[in-house]
This record gives sequence, structure tokens and C-alpha cells, in this order.
Amino acid sequence: MTDFLMRSLMFVPAHNEKFMRSAAKSDADILLFDIEDSVQPAENKQAARNKVVELLNEGIFEGRVIFPRINDRESGHLLKDVTQLAVRGVTGFMYPKAKRGEDIYFFDKLLETIEYEKEIPKGTFKIIPLIETASAVMNVQEICTSSPRVIAIAYGSEDFINDLQGVHDEEHQSLFTPRAMIAMAARANNIEPIDTVHVRVKDLEDLEVNLNISRKLGFGGMMALNPIELPLIHQYFSPSEEEVENAREMLRLDEEARKEGRGVAIMNGKFIGPPFVAKAKKILRKHEQIITKQA
Repeated sequence: MTDFLMRSLMFVPAHNEKFMRSAAKSDADILLFDIEDSVQPAENKQAARNKVVELLNEGIFEGRVIFPRINDRESGHLLKDVTQLAVRGVTGFMYPKAKRGEDIYFFDKLLETIEYEKEIPKGTFKIIPLIETASAVMNVQEICTSSPRVIAIAYGSEDFINDLQGVHDEEHQSLFTPRAMIAMAARANNIEPIDTVHVRVKDLEDLEVNLNISRKLGFGGMMALNPIELPLIHQYFSPSEEEVENAREMLRLDEEARKEGRGVAIMNGKFIGPPFVAKAKKILRKHEQIITKQA
């Protein structure tokens, strides 16, 4: 499990000062300052970089976890993005359109060079690759292992469906397989899987359908486009009071059994094996992260 609380990652167009200031007051766990898709035309990208630095220096994002979504290595904007935005207050970067591990390895080395030039400790800036092409889904395992900076991977469904030449159907069946592959690859490499944005922003009923799917597949969080989505997202990716109480009781019984020399504890008629203990510890750790954030 990552050291960062990652239930919600909210996109904010970085050239829009009104949205940026509003985001500073939002409850999102991570803010994704967008320098890529939502910043058009390209002339606005420099204004977006300048605005990020200006507002960071103003201090309105103090204590927040910030991941700008920069432009990819083929865009012609990447070097400017990272050189200007690798500053205090930025935790890391979301790298879009990663197609293979080589893309993230390249970005890792670029960050290492910039850290060296700016006398910033090596490895300071983390990476969240955005999986949004068919090749990226097929190469997701190597993307996960391409750099120790990678703390999560996120699914970009709309670009993926476009690249696949498929259809985003009403039941979200076309997203099921890539979702499952992304979640499994992330968990296999001990990083956090983050689900795709919900494009029908005001349809909270459909958002809840997607959140149900996300939880069942093992995702730990979801990207968001609007603050109105955050309460539901947090509800689904936060342990309930019952889950927390059960986890505490499970660990208590397990510890008691160990002290008494009994191999396995029993709770509500079920054996408490190692997988249940491990899950209980994860639930309590996430609960502690949430309490810390709210304090």
C-alpha cells in the first residue's frame, strides 16, 4: 500500500485560476493539475505552468498532494513541463499515454537529471503512469516495474476505447477486461490501481455503478472531474465503521490465539487465516490515513 491516500485524484485545468483556487478547498486526496488535454490551444500550456508555480508559491496548496499531468515525450512540451514544475510542493507527475515500460524509464531518467541539476534528492518526484492505449494495457506489467518512482497506475478509458476502435457501452462491458488487467498488474507489483474518470459527471447513479465495479476488481481509488463526485468516491474507497471494527477484532483474536499457542483463531464461526489478517491490517492502515487527513 502506498504512503499516500489515493481514494480520489481530481483533475484541475491548470490555466484556469478560478478552478485552481476552488480545488485548493476541495476534499480530493490528490490534485492532478492538468497541463495536457484540458489545456487548449497549446499556447495556454505556458500560462498553465506559470499559474501552477504562482499558486504554489502563494501557499494555497500547502499540505496537499500535487501531481501535475504533464505532456508525453512525443508532444514537444515535456521538457518545459518538468523543468518548470519540478519544484517544492509537487509530489510527482502523472505521465500520460505511456505505451511501454521504456516510456516511464525515459521519464524516470529525465526526472533524475532535473533533480541533479536543481540539487533535489534523487527519487523525490514520484510517477503515476496513465494507461490509455491498447499497447499500454498489453504492456502494463513492464510499465509497473519500469521505475521505483511508480507508486500507482491509472486507467484512461476514453482514450483507450478510441485507440481500440471500440465502443464505451452503457453497461461498461468494454472496459471490464482492461480494468481487470490494470488492477491485477498494480496489485501484483504492490502499487495502487486507480480507476478511470466517470465522464457522465452529473449522473451519480451511474457513478455508483462504476464504483461497485471498481471495488470488486480491486481498485483503490478513482480519478474525478468534478468535486460533486468526491463524497461517493470516498464512501466506496473508505473502510466502513463495521469493516474497521471487524478488522480490529480480527487482529485482537489473532494475537490472543498466538499468545495462547493456538494455531488459528476463530471469528463468527470462521477461521482467521493469514489472508484475513493481512486484509485487516490494510483496512486499519487506510483508516488511519483517512483519520490523519481529517485531523
